[in-house]
Amino acid sequence: MIVSRGGGRAVLAAVAGFGALALAATACAGQKAAPAGQPTGTDRLQWSNCEEAASPAGFECATMPVPLDYDKPQGEKLDIALIRMKAKDPAQRLGSLVFNFGGPGGSGVSTLLNAAHAFSALNRRYDLVSFDPRGVDRSSGIKCLDGPQMDRYLANEPGDTAAEEQRLVTEFARGCERNAKKILPYVGTVNAARDLESLRTALGDPRLNYFGFSYGTHLGSVYATLFPKKVGRMVLDAAVDPKVGMLEMAKTQALGFQKAYEDYLADCAKTTTSCPLGADAKAANDTVLKLLRSVERKPLKVGDREITEDVTRTAIIQALYSKLTWPLLTEALSDAAKKGDATGLLTLADQYGGRRPDGSYATLQFSLPAVLCVDSTDRPTVAQAEALARRMEKRSPIFAPTIVSAGSCSVWPVRGDDAAKHIDASGSNPIVVVGVTNDPATPYQWAPRLARQLRTAVLLTLDGEGHGAYGQSKCIDSAVNAYLLDGKVPTDGLRCPK
Repeated sequence: MIVSRGGGRAVLAAVAGFGALALAATACAGQKAAPAGQPTGTDRLQWSNCEEAASPAGFECATMPVPLDYDKPQGEKLDIALIRMKAKDPAQRLGSLVFNFGGPGGSGVSTLLNAAHAFSALNRRYDLVSFDPRGVDRSSGIKCLDGPQMDRYLANEPGDTAAEEQRLVTEFARGCERNAKKILPYVGTVNAARDLESLRTALGDPRLNYFGFSYGTHLGSVYATLFPKKVGRMVLDAAVDPKVGMLEMAKTQALGFQKAYEDYLADCAKTTTSCPLGADAKAANDTVLKLLRSVERKPLKVGDREITEDVTRTAIIQALYSKLTWPLLTEALSDAAKKGDATGLLTLADQYGGRRPDGSYATLQFSLPAVLCVDSTDRPTVAQAEALARRMEKRSPIFAPTIVSAGSCSVWPVRGDDAAKHIDASGSNPIVVVGVTNDPATPYQWAPRLARQLRTAVLLTLDGEGHGAYGQSKCIDSAVNAYLLDGKVPTDGLRCPK
């Protein structure tokens, strides 16, 4: 299982709970509201009611045709699914604010449907717009395995040995090639950035105003590199360093989740009542490790599904994305360890995997490796990844096994390209990059690295836990909102407390 760079988890978790560098005023900072009741450009899209059965009022949906292959602009087309909630104050409308919530492979349509109210301050003056990127869900979503096959795959991946892992990832890759061969070469971030430019044009906006989370920061960075003069107000939260290789990314994330796990245990031990996992952090950790060993030998059952060590680890990873979900993790681990009831663990793991109530899966776990592999020529072998995982066992006992998945691209049926690794937004308006000091999925050190590569960025830091800063801190929210709504560029290096 390749660990996701986000998939909107930071945003949805927030919904669940809910200068020093003087930059000259630019066209971005001077952006003005459109005349009362008028759009900033000519919207060329045909918006209508969304087909989602439970779609809340106020949303509109559309599709946008783009070239499957941008080298053949008149050739075969691919429809990109879009969603919009129009600005609440048309007289002060600034245009569209386009979101990518992460992944790669997260559905922007589904996430905005669930999370739009988290951006109500921005929705006053912006149309909130998101989309399913190419290869994701409604936009010719990649499918590799059916529901039962995916259940078995996620229950046993990463494999216990290099040979077992090689077999698992090879079968997965063959399924992707068999079921999605036509689109696999074209799902990379460079093409997705070109789709963003097509979307900007279709919306009629003179510049792209953009809010990207996690992988969405990579997509925004590539867009700003390709189209620097078209960048409006851009915020990149939970930043990704695109230069990081597969093994380094896996190692860094294993350490990041280990740190988040240790912080979680310490927090549990400080509860005013008592931590049901143990009297202190060490005792709680012993309980978790004992549970993992137990389900490795004999999986627990929920209905006809097995709760293996891999499923349990996935549940832990899912809950560590946000401090808001730590209590759910405590309950799930306690129920499994003391009662043999793994229902809570399975629920968390299914949330991570994108499993639907009918047993089918969203495309996240398919499109995620498809994008990562096509975005890089880096092809470490499964044996190399396993060797690194073994070296990391003492430093990250629970999460080191996930490193084995870094060898997945070695069997991928499509060649990679490094174009998306080269970031330089010189000439763009100021870009705001945000990092969280204890972010397990996109570790903090990636934020200053991305800011330097962009060359036009200012860096904001949240001292805290969790994946993504917006919605966690009034300080961060105030700075981001002032920038997006009023064009006030934050002070570079601004740090916000927990």
